[in-house]
Amino acid sequence: MQHKIIIKGLRLYAYHGVMEQERKIGAYFTIDCEVETDFSNAIDTDNLEGTISYADVFATIKREMSQPSRLLEHVAGRITKAILHEYSNATSVRLRLLKENPPMGADCQGTGVDVTMERTTLS
Repeated sequence: MQHKIIIKGLRLYAYHGVMEQERKIGAYFTIDCEVETDFSNAIDTDNLEGTISYADVFATIKREMSQPSRLLEHVAGRITKAILHEYSNATSVRLRLLKENPPMGADCQGTGVDVTMERTTLS
């Protein structure tokens, strides 16, 4: 059986980008996150201790998003690693990070990265 905690369409304002202006002015980012974990115990008992709180995962994402970076790859990797380090019962994390209205002269909803990391790949 596969279990996932999902946060979809999280929208945060942050200061990431290669151009200095992006790190000063900021932009909106949309985040989708899936954390794989075994929450069989929560299914059976209705206890939060048997799962991972999505409110706690949100707090981790928000904290990592508040640290400016040049590359979305760096931000996404940092968030993914933080989740795996902070929640020992997380077996993998998939994170999709999109910058809304990126400054590249194109009419698009967003650009970004999609990272999947498993606990076994952590170094």
